[in-house]
Amino acid sequence: MTDVVVVESPAKAKTINKYLGGDYKVLASFGHVRDLPPKDGSVRPDEDFAMDWESEDRGERQVNEIARALKGARRLFLATDPDREGEAISWHVQDMLARKGALKGVEVRRITFNEITKRAIQHAIAHPRDLDAPLIDAYLARRALDYLVGFTLSPVLWRKLPGSRSAGRVQSVALRLICEREAEIEAFKAREYWTVEGRFTTPQGAPFTARLTHLDGKKLDQFDLPDEASAMRAKAAVEAGTFSVVSVEKRRVRRNPPPPFTTSTLQQEASRKLGMGAQQTMRTAQQLYEGVDIQGETVGLITYMRTDGVQMAREAITAIRDHVKEGFGPDYLPGAPREYSSKAKNAQEAHEAIRPTDVGNTPDRVARFLDDRQRKLYELIWKRAVASQMQSAELDQTTVEIADDNRRTVLRATGSVIAFDGFLKLYREDEDDRAADARAGLVTGAQEDEESRTLPPMRERDPLKRGDVAALQHFTQPPPRFSEATLVKKLEELGIGRPSTYASILQTLQDRDYVKLDKRRFFPEDRGRLVTTFLVHFFERYVDTGFTAGLEEQLDDISGGKIDWRAVMRAFWDDFRKAVDATKDLKISDVIDTLDEELGPHFFPERGDGTDPRVCPACSGGRLGLRLGRTGAFIGCSNYPECRYTRPLIAPGAEGEGSTGLTEGPRELGTDPATGEKVTVRRGPYGVYVQLGEGGTDAKGKPTKPRRASLTRDMDPDTLDLDRALKLLSLPRVIGRDPESGEEIQAGLGRFGPYIKVGSIFQSLEPGDDVLSLGMNRAMELLAKARAKVRFVGPHPKDGSPVEIRKGRFGPYAQHGKMVANLPRNLVMEDATLEETVALLAEKGKELVPKGKGAKGKAKAAKPAAKAEAAKANGAEPAPAKPAPCKAAAKPAARKPAAAAAKKPAAKAKPAPKAPARKPAAKA
Repeated sequence: MTDVVVVESPAKAKTINKYLGGDYKVLASFGHVRDLPPKDGSVRPDEDFAMDWESEDRGERQVNEIARALKGARRLFLATDPDREGEAISWHVQDMLARKGALKGVEVRRITFNEITKRAIQHAIAHPRDLDAPLIDAYLARRALDYLVGFTLSPVLWRKLPGSRSAGRVQSVALRLICEREAEIEAFKAREYWTVEGRFTTPQGAPFTARLTHLDGKKLDQFDLPDEASAMRAKAAVEAGTFSVVSVEKRRVRRNPPPPFTTSTLQQEASRKLGMGAQQTMRTAQQLYEGVDIQGETVGLITYMRTDGVQMAREAITAIRDHVKEGFGPDYLPGAPREYSSKAKNAQEAHEAIRPTDVGNTPDRVARFLDDRQRKLYELIWKRAVASQMQSAELDQTTVEIADDNRRTVLRATGSVIAFDGFLKLYREDEDDRAADARAGLVTGAQEDEESRTLPPMRERDPLKRGDVAALQHFTQPPPRFSEATLVKKLEELGIGRPSTYASILQTLQDRDYVKLDKRRFFPEDRGRLVTTFLVHFFERYVDTGFTAGLEEQLDDISGGKIDWRAVMRAFWDDFRKAVDATKDLKISDVIDTLDEELGPHFFPERGDGTDPRVCPACSGGRLGLRLGRTGAFIGCSNYPECRYTRPLIAPGAEGEGSTGLTEGPRELGTDPATGEKVTVRRGPYGVYVQLGEGGTDAKGKPTKPRRASLTRDMDPDTLDLDRALKLLSLPRVIGRDPESGEEIQAGLGRFGPYIKVGSIFQSLEPGDDVLSLGMNRAMELLAKARAKVRFVGPHPKDGSPVEIRKGRFGPYAQHGKMVANLPRNLVMEDATLEETVALLAEKGKELVPKGKGAKGKAKAAKPAAKAEAAKANGAEPAPAKPAPCKAAAKPAARKPAAAAAKKPAAKAKPAPKAPARKPAAKA
């Protein structure tokens, strides 16, 4: 009889199978096998937070495979990752197997290991345990919290602040940190100050530099020399004096090595040293953990990479100390092993730090088996772990004070020398952001790096020869924007989120277009600032760092078995529900007024000439302010509809705005040789688009719209030429014919971006694909992905037209013409027969109603969009929807004015009065 072992990834399964031999069968779950369905009602507070779980095709297949392997098996070892998520996956697998009746007569045990080595695997098999119920409860609480916040708060955003994407329990707090830092930078007023430095020479002829610290017997503070005049007076006082050494102070300081990496410190250092993002760092670390091929054997090179513990196993410390002694000598080995404890708030130290599984696998030894990213990250991890057990570095710091004869003018010189390099021989932690920025020229450093400066030998009363004296101008610097490293560090210090979530949080903020990462710094987008301002004013408690950190502490208490998870959920939900209910009568006009007041300094910064930045540039009499349309916010004139000036939400002077000149009017690209009409590029509230001609009237005197096409995200309006503009206007284009069906393959632009289609099959293009030049080979690759989501079951017995099963956002569904029906949970997409599918369509089929066909049609069409947004809010990314012809570009500036939208409370179902459509800013 064999035993069955379940791990998360197939790469790990392959490695472990080699270690355990033929008596074990190792299978992979491929991560989570089921999750909360991305629809309202999956968590039900009224039923004491009962939760529905749903498995996708892949999860169902994997559990079915495990169930088949368990026939005749003796034991099932659940060996998923050693953290809260891993415990949850094991629980899901066990529960699904039990529901299938696959565990009768099978002993179920849980095993964990921190590294994928033969010794660690065999030790885990020999020491199994039961599933950790408190850890599973903590997972359930966290999942329910995130779901309820996403599915409750996000719809409030959509109703009260159109154009918003989602809100999240941790995501929104991280966004607030970025936005508040940006507000600090905008409000910052640089302050001038001066310093005076003199060059001096010792009696032995050695030069050095000293800085003025006392003038007229008084110690100088930072702003005591506020202008050039005062600096010149101080300079003259130094030039008038005769100086000698007053004191020489030397002291030996020790610098201890940093502890080995945790998840967050690895992300920070990889960002600083290697320029790797958090997601990229975690993907690469996962590869090193699961194993790489070294001379035909899969070897796990590092321990588990999701941890906030800084301690290492005793045998690992011993091995590292032996390596230090042999490789560096006894002087570099401290007398006793170093012990570390985490300083991070809410740290759970159940797991080891990230370290090499075998210190003998030096970076040089394994480099040829790794790709460039793996090699760099492994070297960083290896050096940090080894350095953590090395001797402290010793530095001699020297401070020399020199003064004139009456000691009323005093200067100071400082420097340090490394007396013993210790761990610095192997590893030096990277400099902080301000030092890095100064090095890159992004900020002006006020002081030279004293650690790298050495001073010549000097003694008290040594006479000094004075050289040049310089008065130096400085300005205070604003706080730096967050990088990935500093934001992760800040979240960790505040006790918000967990190490395993930081990478996904940062990525979500970028995916929602709330922030952008430019030159390794986070800049909040205007959409993100609007969302943050809304949440701070109307849901302040739930984006408060203290409240969010307190919730994390409660989740940790749940995992420790100290409190009941449902009690935590009840207390949270009671208050949260009241806060949401309080916004039901909130008028959109009130929201707009609040946002306009709070973000006014951002959108309308003060001008140097003292003129009012809110004066409308089109009519000169109106006042610019924030307005809200169906698809989001924009800037508009108070004299609407007489004045139709609008502009998108880009603060004046912001990157990317102003360079195109599109806010003041269209830019002409040339003339279409076919029609003789002008081709222009314009900016409207929907984005940048190209337009052919100016429109006109038809034979019946009705106005006709000019042909328009949106620019794709990777197109630069500044460099767009006539040729590419004409190609955009001619979309969709035919790429070729599908060799399978003979139908045309077309490329076009839709509501969801560029796409290709053949027949009824659509596939969105991927980053790097150009809709204007995509060829047949690439098109066939993309269509293969799309066809993997569609299965032809057979011809319908009545009309012979195809019956298909498709993968949708919310699970597989059957389709015949315009009739669709969701597949029941027990029917797998690959196993459904034609008879079953036809019967299902006959029994439960519903007709697809095109969007816009009557009130019911609009309601039906609106539901999938709302569900898709809810899915995103809940952390699930729905599959790309079927693209439509590029209608968005055809109406680039259609808006309902905020005033009209705000006349009735949003809670009422009556539609707002239809307002005239705003025209693009170019026509103002």
